[in-house]
Amino acid sequence: MVNVFSILNPILHGLMKLAGMSPRRVEIEPGTVLNIWAPTKPLNKPAVVFLHGFAMDGITTWLLQVLSLVRSSNYAVYVPDFVFFGGSVTDRADRTVEFQSECIAKGLRQLGVVENCTLVGLSYGGMVGFKMAEMYPELVKSMVVTCSVMALTESVSNAGLDRIGFPSWSDYLLPTTVKALKIMFDSASYNLPNLPNFVYKDILEVCK
Repeated sequence: MVNVFSILNPILHGLMKLAGMSPRRVEIEPGTVLNIWAPTKPLNKPAVVFLHGFAMDGITTWLLQVLSLVRSSNYAVYVPDFVFFGGSVTDRADRTVEFQSECIAKGLRQLGVVENCTLVGLSYGGMVGFKMAEMYPELVKSMVVTCSVMALTESVSNAGLDRIGFPSWSDYLLPTTVKALKIMFDSASYNLPNLPNFVYKDILEVCK
């Protein structure tokens, strides 16, 4: 059976290219490379950076919002994949929010975004955004964040795990069954329609 995302991804990428966006492979350091969708041609416009959540990648998460802003012609839009997601890779074992923030900031700077950008963050992307604003105040002018917290403190972490009924964040964020994946999406307020089980199976397959 064909994985639905093996068909969907080329379509999404084609739509992005038609909208004037191109994937850029940006080397942050030896062994660490970010995939960032950016304007095909340099734009002297306010930069908006979309930061995805812990599931999927940037384009799968933000396609409709990105296409809407690109069509408005008022913004230069950037959509990175966090390391360990989508097309971004690293040989480092660092999984911290600080490392993600550092990589995104360095990647944006290599693409010419050095100050006054607007970050749009969902869930995990919101936490990375808040950390970027703390670490690089000259880079971040404003933020739009949903389904997130400013920092995952121990008390916030424990309360969150109690609410969703999982023993650890690894069990929640790295689901291995359709049931666990549905719980993750539902608790994150993604408001997905009632999808058939094979779609969730395909998501698990591409996220391995």
